[in-house]
Amino acid sequence: MGSCGVSASVKHKGIIAAALPVQDHWLPMSNLDLLLPPIDVGVFFCYKKALPFDESVNIVKKSLAQALALFYPFAGEVVQNILGEPELLCNNRGVDFIHAYADMELKNIDLYHPDDSVEGKLVPVKKQGVLTVQVTELNCGGLVIGCTFDHRIADAYSINMFLTAWAEIAQSKQISCLPSFRRSMLNPRRPPVMDTNFDTLYVPISTLPPPQSYLPASPLVSRIYYIESKDINHLQSNSTLNGKPKKSKLVSFIAFLWKIIAECNDGHDTCKMGVVVDGRERLDNKINLSKLSLSNTKSFSMQNYFGNVLSIPYGEANSSALKEMPLSLVADMVHEFVCPALSEEHFRGLIDWVELQRPAPAVAKIYTKMKETDGEAVVVSSGQRFPVDSVNFGWGKPDFGSYHFPWGGQTGYVMPMPNLRKNGDWIVYVHLLQKHLDLVETEGSKVLKPLTPSYLDF
Repeated sequence: MGSCGVSASVKHKGIIAAALPVQDHWLPMSNLDLLLPPIDVGVFFCYKKALPFDESVNIVKKSLAQALALFYPFAGEVVQNILGEPELLCNNRGVDFIHAYADMELKNIDLYHPDDSVEGKLVPVKKQGVLTVQVTELNCGGLVIGCTFDHRIADAYSINMFLTAWAEIAQSKQISCLPSFRRSMLNPRRPPVMDTNFDTLYVPISTLPPPQSYLPASPLVSRIYYIESKDINHLQSNSTLNGKPKKSKLVSFIAFLWKIIAECNDGHDTCKMGVVVDGRERLDNKINLSKLSLSNTKSFSMQNYFGNVLSIPYGEANSSALKEMPLSLVADMVHEFVCPALSEEHFRGLIDWVELQRPAPAVAKIYTKMKETDGEAVVVSSGQRFPVDSVNFGWGKPDFGSYHFPWGGQTGYVMPMPNLRKNGDWIVYVHLLQKHLDLVETEGSKVLKPLTPSYLDF
C-alpha cells in the first residue's frame, strides 16, 4: 500500500456502557444544539510507546466505562421527538468500541494525507449511538486512539472536557472539570427577541434550494500541516500596522488564509470566511456567582457546560479586492465581522432567533449555497484549547494528536491546534477543495508545511 495507506484489521468489537447504572431519561437539545446538522467529528491520538497492548486496551476500556457514568450523553442515542426535532435518549446503550491492529510502524503512517491514513482506519466510522472509540495497536509497540462523535451532542470544548476527564480517571486523578447538562442556562428569553440580523448568519433549511440544481459537487480533501512559531509571529506583525492594537495570531492567520482562497480565479466575484466563536465566556456574565454557595458555583458555570455553544459569523468580500489588500486590512475585516459575536447579547439573540424558527430546523448560512453564483466559503475553528498533552492514560502523553473533520459539505474547514512541543508551532488540520489546497501549497507553502514523521520526531 505504500507509506500513506493504512490497513487495520479488527481484533475485537464490543459495546462499552457506563460503569454505573444510568436512569433512562430524555435530555432535550438546546437551541444552539439544534443549529448543528447530523455530522460526525473525529479526533485521534498517536503514542510511540504504550504498555503491553492488552493492558493498555483494558485501561482504556475500564476508564471509558467510568467516564461515561459522568458524560452519560455519549452513551445514549439521538432520536426524533413528535415535532421531528432531535432529542437525546440517555439510555446507556453504550459506546461502540473497536480493538484493531495495523501491521505498520507509527513513523510510516502518512499523517499529511489523513483521508488515506486516518479516515475509517484509525478514526472509526460511527454507525450508531453518539460516540465510537477505536484503539489500534501498531507493530512498533505504539498505539492510536481514535474517536468519532455526533456534533449535535458536543462541540470541541465539550469533547476536550471529556477527553481530559477520561485520561484523569485512567490515572485515578481528581477530575478537573465536571460536566454540566443544565440546558436552562441556554433557555430563550420570554418573550423571545426577534433580531433580523441573524437572518444574514443563519437560514431555515426549508428555504435552501434543492441540491440537484448544482453541478456535481467536488469532494473536499484533508491535509495536516504545521506552521513554525516564527512564521506565525511574522503573520502577526504584518497584520498589525499603522500603530493599531496588535491583532491576535488567530485573526492574522485567518486573514492570510482568506487572501489565499481569494486567489482562486474561477468566475466567482466574492469569497466568504467564517470563524467559529465559543459563547461560554460571553454567557458566564449572566450568572451571578456571588449569590451561590461555593459548593454550587462550579456546576452553574458555563465553563462546565456540555453541549454546543457556538456561533459562526462570517465576512464576504470581493476576491479581486482581497488579493490586492495588505494583510493588515484583511485582518481588520476579520476583526470587524467577528467582534459583534463576542458578546452575551449575540448568543442570547441567537437562542431567541432559533426559538422563533422552531420546530423548523436552521443551519449556519456559510455552510450553504443559496445560488450557483455564490462564492467559495471556508470556516476556521480555533483548536488552541485542544488538550493533547492531557490525554495521558498512564503510559505517557501522546506524541501527536489532531481533529479529523471531513464533514461532507462544500464549505472548507480549517483548525489550527497547539503543538505538543509547546514551542509556539501550530498543527493545522485542513479540509478544502482541491483547487484551494493547490493554492495553499503554492501561495502559502512558506507558512503551511506538510506534516512529516521527521518533524514529529517519530
